[in-house]
Amino acid sequence: MIKLVVTDIDGTLVADGENQVNPKLFELIAELKEKKGIHFAAASGRQAASIEYTFRPIKEKIFYVAENGAYMGCYGRNLFLYPIERELAVSLAERIRQDPNLEVMVGGAKGTYLETKDQEFIDWMVNGYHFHIIQTDDVTAVQDEIIKVSAYRKSDIQGAAKALFEEYSDRVKMTISGDMWLDCMAPGINKGEAVRTLQESLGISPEETMVFGDQMNDIEMLGRAYYSFAVGNAREEVKRAARFEADTNRNNGVLKILQLLR
Repeated sequence: MIKLVVTDIDGTLVADGENQVNPKLFELIAELKEKKGIHFAAASGRQAASIEYTFRPIKEKIFYVAENGAYMGCYGRNLFLYPIERELAVSLAERIRQDPNLEVMVGGAKGTYLETKDQEFIDWMVNGYHFHIIQTDDVTAVQDEIIKVSAYRKSDIQGAAKALFEEYSDRVKMTISGDMWLDCMAPGINKGEAVRTLQESLGISPEETMVFGDQMNDIEMLGRAYYSFAVGNAREEVKRAARFEADTNRNNGVLKILQLLR
């Protein structure tokens, strides 16, 4: 019997940076929770405020696994927060700054910090992702716990960040999300560990868990569920890591599988 459903957002439910989830999914999640007691968690590299906005019709009924597992909470409450060691976070942000093709972004407990002057990028983060953005002259000087440092590039972030991987991958958890984002968290932090914490807190086993994903940063959490699904548009590495395959995000793959739980 399924007791916990966890799904990624970008690339799994919606296209990257979008927020228009099929309303039928909200109705189904609420129904499954009320009638069958099935818990639901949205797991993303996004900020908690963005997840809350995307799932606003049912925001009080779900768990939020945000910042690739560095933050876990529910509506109005932070349950677990895993900061990066300050000196290391500052070093990483300064290193990203050195590349003129990358934008640096720092995730904190209070919000996401940007020092860029690119208004188009800022508007996209605010109006596209619906992040709580705090503009600052220096992201390394923020008075906040730093839980994630990110590098953004319009395309091929994996190729552009190769040197960063070589320099920092032994000191922080680094993961590629889509074609645009490199996210860096404290060592050992990922969506899978967050799902493990949630399972242990709720007394739910991997055999009672269903997970959906499409990108490399979803692989660890797919490993925390017997019912692990890659959506049809997922990377091949993710399809190999998953036990099952759903339809694509554009064809409501997650919704189709969850309807079978009724």
